[in-house]
Amino acid sequence: MDMSNLKTTHQFDVIIVGSGGAGLSLALSLPTHFKIAVLAKSSLTDASTYYAQGGVAAVLDETDSIEQHIDDTMIAGAHLCEMDAVKQTVEGGRPSVDFLLEHGVKFTLDEDEQLHLTREGGHSQRRIIHAADATGKAISTTLVERAQEKSNITIFENYIAIDLITTHKLGHKARVNKALGLYALDERNEKVHTFLAPFTALACGGAMKAYLYTSNPDIATGDGIAMAYRAGCRVANMEFNQFHPTCLYHPQARSFLITEAMRGEGAYLRLPDGERFMLRFDERAELAPRDIVARAIDYEIKRLGIRHVWLDISHKSADFVKDHFPTLYARLMELGIDITKDMIPVVPAAHYTCGGVVVDENSETDIAGLYAIGETSYTGLHGANRMASNSLLECFVYGMSAAKDIQEKFDHSFEVPNVPEWDATQAVSPDEDVVILQNWDELRQTMWNYVGIVRTTKRLERALHRIEMLKQEITEYYQDYHVSKNLIELRNLVLVSEMIVRCAMQRKESRGLHYTLDYPEQSSELRKTVLTPPNFKVETPLVNSQEQL
Repeated sequence: MDMSNLKTTHQFDVIIVGSGGAGLSLALSLPTHFKIAVLAKSSLTDASTYYAQGGVAAVLDETDSIEQHIDDTMIAGAHLCEMDAVKQTVEGGRPSVDFLLEHGVKFTLDEDEQLHLTREGGHSQRRIIHAADATGKAISTTLVERAQEKSNITIFENYIAIDLITTHKLGHKARVNKALGLYALDERNEKVHTFLAPFTALACGGAMKAYLYTSNPDIATGDGIAMAYRAGCRVANMEFNQFHPTCLYHPQARSFLITEAMRGEGAYLRLPDGERFMLRFDERAELAPRDIVARAIDYEIKRLGIRHVWLDISHKSADFVKDHFPTLYARLMELGIDITKDMIPVVPAAHYTCGGVVVDENSETDIAGLYAIGETSYTGLHGANRMASNSLLECFVYGMSAAKDIQEKFDHSFEVPNVPEWDATQAVSPDEDVVILQNWDELRQTMWNYVGIVRTTKRLERALHRIEMLKQEITEYYQDYHVSKNLIELRNLVLVSEMIVRCAMQRKESRGLHYTLDYPEQSSELRKTVLTPPNFKVETPLVNSQEQL
């Protein structure tokens, strides 16, 4: 059901920000008598889920086991994963697959008409269900269709969340801070709307648009993480940013991802002279976890002074390649690359935010009634490095868990207090939008050059200095001018970038995705890095900046 009126204050039972796998799995798991709003920053399918090529990891084969999937996840996450979260997610594999099948997602079947399982880096077994090489598209379009069929779900496309509304922000002195909704900009009409509800869920994806080169869609600007932190939620492990090893290097397709499943099906990484260099870095070669593969590619590019390396699957039969990777084959043929004969030029690109808003087993944050799901959240699943295809699984497991928790806590007698409408009476129209573009470019260049795959303390200090100056400029600009999509995103990105740098500066070791030349060894202590906002208030004692696992 689409939004069909022009009022600017809306009341619901549940507000969900984001229309990817996390947000829609929550919406579709709630009872149909719940009045639900789904806010999409762009179109409904413009979410990271849609662009996922790999699949969903789940233990479905008799040769596989829950224990093996847990072990693989812990190893890939450099043992920084939290066991309770790993166990909950892995055990939720089959129920998640059943949820997707019940909603009509069409996955690839084998010759016996069973779900075809593929393998990706870090996995010891074939356990990835997929829809050819466009799994995300199949999941996203199907769940969007189901949501559009539900009369209790109201969809607001092109609405950009600005800030959360909480009891403490309104000046209420209650001991527990509670979420009451949020303000969001209707980009088409340039009006700010007020959304009120006893429950709000942030399923806005990650923050990898903070980097110059990324595989992420334009929506991935850390909105949920930034909003939650400003409202008083803790954030953890932001130093662990996954760089996907194989993004296409091509002027006409800067953010086009080459699925990890290609390496899972036998593709080799090669240097210009044809050498399979991964054998020098890890005995698992091309099937090593992503952090190892990305760092190896980065090392070789810098060592040889080349712009990219090559991914080669031409040693497989043409029929095999076309059957397994039809989408990739067709797209690359449009760019003049025949992957049955030609090698593919690839580089690493910022891909996944492993840290996020601290949540419990039901995805609830430090603020009552506020949930964070999917890439926006820190559940403890990914540790120092996300294992391939665990992320979509996490969306469904925690989306369903949040739905169950909301249903149990729902109080029909709850009344949302009076909330002031957005006040823009003192704001003026911006006179020079070039200021936003300049700051945006400078921020992403700084993050790419100083906070990338390989880091040093000096680089991080330089990055923080520049980010603090940018943050001050953007804050002044935000206070004076009418909000716009670019300004909202830039405000969020600069805060999230600061979080990434501050977390990285606190970790005095190299582990998983965080590699620093100043501390190349792993510490014997397993800790997560926690950032606590100034307005953090809960009934439990404050945590330290480092929490031992």
